[in-house]
Amino acid sequence: MSHTKSFRMDGMVTSVRLEDMFWRALETIGERDDLSIPQLLHRLYNESLDAGHDVGNFTSFLRVCCLRFLDLQLRGLIPREPHIKLSQVLAEDVLKIEAVQRHNVFPKLQ
Repeated sequence: MSHTKSFRMDGMVTSVRLEDMFWRALETIGERDDLSIPQLLHRLYNESLDAGHDVGNFTSFLRVCCLRFLDLQLRGLIPREPHIKLSQVLAEDVLKIEAVQRHNVFPKLQ
């Protein structure tokens, strides 16, 4: 089942419709850094813009963020312990480990 939630971002009301499992994942992600859902979505949106990404389909972007979070946890690249803030995880380190793992699995593609 999916639900629509509305929140204010940069003074404008924005609505996002996601399946319940994605809302639960976003709640988990936000709780790790003491962020409400609106605060988390605002942060993700701004970080994506700062990185030069096109966030034309923000809902799709959020689904990818959730799946990436779960994948990184399952592979042990970010801690599962809820008391460890995600803001303490160094993204550069995670990306380096992923690059090494990719190279080891697909050496000829690199």
